[in-house]
Amino acid sequence: MKFISEFFHSSIFFWAAWVIIPIIMEVIPTVADFFILLKKKVFQKKAEKLTFLPEITLIVPVYNSADSLYRCIRSIYESDYDNDQIYILLVNNMSTDNSFEVFCRCQKEFPELTINWVNSKQGKSKALNLALFNSYGKYIIHIDSDGMLQKNALRNMVTKFEQNPQIHCMTGTIMTNPEMVDGTKGFFKRQFRKLEFFEYCQAFLAGRNFQSEFNNIFTLSGAFSAFRKSSILKTQLYNTDTVCEDTHVTFQIRDSRKEKVALCNNAIFFVDPIEDMNRLYIQRQRWQRGELEVMHMFMQKKMEPVKGFFSDFVIRLIMFDHTFAFPRMIWYFALICLGFINYPFSLIIQSVAVMYLLYVFATVLLYFCIILFLADFKDLRRYYARKWYLVFFLPLYNFLIFWFRFAGIINSVKGATTWRMRNFTEELEIAEDIIRHDFLWLTRLLEVLRKEVNIREEEV
Repeated sequence: MKFISEFFHSSIFFWAAWVIIPIIMEVIPTVADFFILLKKKVFQKKAEKLTFLPEITLIVPVYNSADSLYRCIRSIYESDYDNDQIYILLVNNMSTDNSFEVFCRCQKEFPELTINWVNSKQGKSKALNLALFNSYGKYIIHIDSDGMLQKNALRNMVTKFEQNPQIHCMTGTIMTNPEMVDGTKGFFKRQFRKLEFFEYCQAFLAGRNFQSEFNNIFTLSGAFSAFRKSSILKTQLYNTDTVCEDTHVTFQIRDSRKEKVALCNNAIFFVDPIEDMNRLYIQRQRWQRGELEVMHMFMQKKMEPVKGFFSDFVIRLIMFDHTFAFPRMIWYFALICLGFINYPFSLIIQSVAVMYLLYVFATVLLYFCIILFLADFKDLRRYYARKWYLVFFLPLYNFLIFWFRFAGIINSVKGATTWRMRNFTEELEIAEDIIRHDFLWLTRLLEVLRKEVNIREEEV
């Protein structure tokens, strides 16, 4: 018994128990990703230039988009895709601003583009379905109204479709707009937006780029995704029972129809950086809730954790993202308690430092991968490369995102499906009220003691 006790308190057991988490969860998968992406880049064939560009429809959802809609349509106009082959469908979902006036302005300034305005009063999913039935051409491309297309994005997307007939739908590469990031006022907010830019680069040019090799893309980004019209119209279209209709469509095409979903890594779409912490919190909660909703719809009868972990990437994802989230939470809080059970604080600090360096190492590997995949975009590649110092801070950013997503898991379990979610400030206020209520007896006791002390002082 003494030997067992000494082993559990030994440095060897401590390091084995704590360092194994980043090694299994981050480092080993990232090393595998790195070599597979490296192989993909080295053996990637250069796409041949198309001699004929087919007709396409661009569907742009509009909801109070007056501030960004003009920039979005201008980016379409300035792209290297033939304007006479582009049909733009603006789907208005009950906007209350002057978005329609922006549409009228674009019609006058960009007469070469065919732009139509459609009103819908049934929510985003039904609005998108309405647009699908009114679309033309061989391919249907969805872009958000608060973003801008990189000049070659449309041509690169269609080229990949034309040269890969086995691909039926694709997501583009989403990045936050570098100019808007650098133009952010306030040092800390600007750095936070740079970390968001870094995160998007890793999520698409590393994460989804790797998933694309095995037809394992979980979600087609609603901000920029494309479909063969012949494929999307054979699905159940966009579902109204989830806040992540883009994930639902992805599952329909990949799992129900058994068709290939891919990333077009050289089709880039720039979105606006997140406004503040409240918006980031709501965004990640919505993504997490949508992920759970869609998996419940499609995977309820397929959940075999032991067998499925090795055969189905969706089960692996849900186990990493959800099942392991609770042990990870306990693991983090356990660090605080170790000092009270005879573990030296120096050992605890060393283990945290080693874990952090392992996360940084994983980030560095992906950093070099992304530089390789940005080779065709010299300015963007230079911008990303110069932000090398962010590899030391991205693990902290990801740690914060983990807690936002974890809150999304909790709230999705106890709450009903809705687009309206509490923001970060509201959650903090609720937490303060709960703490104040739970410790009300202590507050009252302190107040009684304070009054007693004051009375005695007055008597003296």
